Amino acid sequence: MTASPDPEIRTLLSFLHGQRRHVLGILDGLDPDALRRPVLPSGWNCLGLVQHLALDVERFWFRAVVVGEEEVINALGDEGDAWQVGPEVQAAEVLDRYRTETDLADGIIGATVVDAPLAWWPHDLFGEPHLHTLRDVLLHVITETACHAGHLDAARELLDGRRWMVLS
Repeated sequence: MTASPDPEIRTLLSFLHGQRRHVLGILDGLDPDALRRPVLPSGWNCLGLVQHLALDVERFWFRAVVVGEEEVINALGDEGDAWQVGPEVQAAEVLDRYRTETDLADGIIGATVVDAPLAWWPHDLFGEPHLHTLRDVLLHVITETACHAGHLDAARELLDGRRWMVLS
């Protein structure tokens, strides 16, 4: 995809790309069993969190909300709880799905003006809209991805002691 000519979009996208790299980078080197091992009392695991980011964040906010893809809107909820990854699903499938959804989102972001109104809003989930433009969605997704990258940091440290950023 070519870079957006809009400097604000380029800046926001660079921050989002950094958080996405963090999500995948902190998981690098974990074996499939570790990716599925819950380490916090809530019971989620790293693979479930990545699937949540792919489906409930990247796909939902960009493909459903920003551009209103009917196929995505109509399929919402059909896959069950995104946080739950079935034992038959390979870890690589989940990680590849995340990469695919981020690529699709980047295409949407690059083709949409920053102040574009949203094509669809999930009133049944969130009531009246609290996000109104691509800019709002980008800021929301950056924040949510950064929050979950921090969750993955904690999980990784509990799994094998590895830390993403260590201050000297």
